Amino acid sequence: MFGRSKTDKAKGGAGFAAALAKDRKFRKELQSAISHGALAQRRAARKLGFFAAATRLNSDPKLRREVKKMVDSLNKAWTRLEKKRSHKLRNLLLLVGIGGAAAAAAKSEVRNKVIGAVPTKGLGGTTPRTIDESIEVSIPVSVAYNQWTQFEDFPLFMEGVDHVQQLGDTRLHWAATVAGRKAEWDAKILEQHPDRQISWISEDGKKTRGTVTFEPRGDSKTLVRLSMSYQAGPAEALGSAAGLDSRRVRGDLDRFKELIESRGSESGAWRGEISAGEKKQ
Repeated sequence: MFGRSKTDKAKGGAGFAAALAKDRKFRKELQSAISHGALAQRRAARKLGFFAAATRLNSDPKLRREVKKMVDSLNKAWTRLEKKRSHKLRNLLLLVGIGGAAAAAAKSEVRNKVIGAVPTKGLGGTTPRTIDESIEVSIPVSVAYNQWTQFEDFPLFMEGVDHVQQLGDTRLHWAATVAGRKAEWDAKILEQHPDRQISWISEDGKKTRGTVTFEPRGDSKTLVRLSMSYQAGPAEALGSAAGLDSRRVRGDLDRFKELIESRGSESGAWRGEISAGEKKQ
């Protein structure tokens, strides 16, 4: 009489479930519980995976060796990086040191050039200077040589030379403007060999020497090389230190080239030979 049948119990359970389904708070709590359960399950799986990997690493010698190699490689790479940084710093310091030394050397060289340009024997003293320049002219060697024997034509291409007078086979008289001052002197021809060389020296105490050589470059070209050696006074020495004399000699050769190539032939010729200041018979 007090008992309930299975059918009644089933009906009661279904009604209770329906009531719970309609309960929003219950549904929300149930959903939260399910979500937390899923998260907990995934965390547990990850932990199991980590412990499994750790267990496998501990029990697998080959895997341990591979991991050790990787760690060693990382350590070596880090060491190389640190050394590279150290080398860069060292090279920077070395470069700064070399730069300072180079600057000091350059300053010393400039100072020595200036000191070397000043006469060593007081204001009236002299300093030897030598200048060498060369040029190729599109003229046969005999034409270039013949034109150079015409010393009285020197003012046409030599800067500062006002007048040259040939006093004889071995003697010349020069008039020129040097460092803004007029000067005159005699010169002696020391060597003169057709198509090869002409050398002369001044007799004014400065012993200015000039040598021009001729080298054939085929049938229609000649290399002309001019060397000037002289005892420079204060003004000339300072000019030489600045490279003015070298430009002047180079300019003389450029003008000689223009003169002889524009003419195409010499204005005269002297084919005699002089050796040691004496004309050969």
